[in-house]
Amino acid sequence: MNIQTLTYEWSTLKLGAYYELLKPRLSYLVAFSSAFGFLLGTEGSVDVIKLISISLGAFLISGSAVTINQVIERKLDVLMKRTSQRPLPTGRVSSKEAIIFSLTVFLIGFLIVISYTNLFAGLLSLGSLLIYAFIYTPMKRVGPIAVFIGAIPGALPPLIGWVAATGAIGYEAWIIFGIQFIWQFPHFWAIAWVSDEDYRRAGFKLLPGGGSKDLNTAINIMIYTLFLLPLGLLPTYFGLTGLTSGILATFCGVLFLSQTFQLMKDNSHKSAVRIMFGSFIYLPIVQIAYLIDKI
Repeated sequence: MNIQTLTYEWSTLKLGAYYELLKPRLSYLVAFSSAFGFLLGTEGSVDVIKLISISLGAFLISGSAVTINQVIERKLDVLMKRTSQRPLPTGRVSSKEAIIFSLTVFLIGFLIVISYTNLFAGLLSLGSLLIYAFIYTPMKRVGPIAVFIGAIPGALPPLIGWVAATGAIGYEAWIIFGIQFIWQFPHFWAIAWVSDEDYRRAGFKLLPGGGSKDLNTAINIMIYTLFLLPLGLLPTYFGLTGLTSGILATFCGVLFLSQTFQLMKDNSHKSAVRIMFGSFIYLPIVQIAYLIDKI
């Protein structure tokens, strides 16, 4: 094996590690939600350049935020099975390299957003990054209040997309923010239930109440999932979309809610996993339904 081959393989592995730092599945979801907000807020023909810009910008800024998160939690990630093989714990990327990468990615994303959409959307994106990286991240070891804090940047992408399209925050933006905000709670808590053993190793305290996998936590998950039923109808009620999407959102909400009853009954890992995957399915299906119904 010659030097050129070794250099190529090293470069490929390094690029792969940097890409891994972006947590692409999460960042793609952020980009999707931002595009959803943009399309819902667009009147008339869609500006494709703006759509691509807010989606790409959202992906990069999200990637920057989660990279900062990984730098801050690098010593804790070593303790958890699900995170021990990330680029920082394994030494594939140094903390200095990750910080430089995060700043570079953020600046590119931020410049894309303010250059092709508007400054307001860019500033909201910056605010989202700051809350996620520097408030939510350290609060994860303090208590379940972290879930409330984390739900704010988690719900901002559709609102930012709306602002990118309209330049302003109206009640419509708050509606789509509210749906995604409330969705965060069953989503977060289901993940925390499934990953409880790992989270305890790192000192993360995300489950509500006493922080146990018990009926109290299951009831909290059920209540917040229940809130999605009336919230899912607000876009129809206020005329953002039609009746069809409201019916579909209600149907998906009922299915999502039904999963929580099983968790209340058996408090099992299996039921929590179902809720976790149910949360992943619920949000994009409902958002796509709103967009199709608007068209």
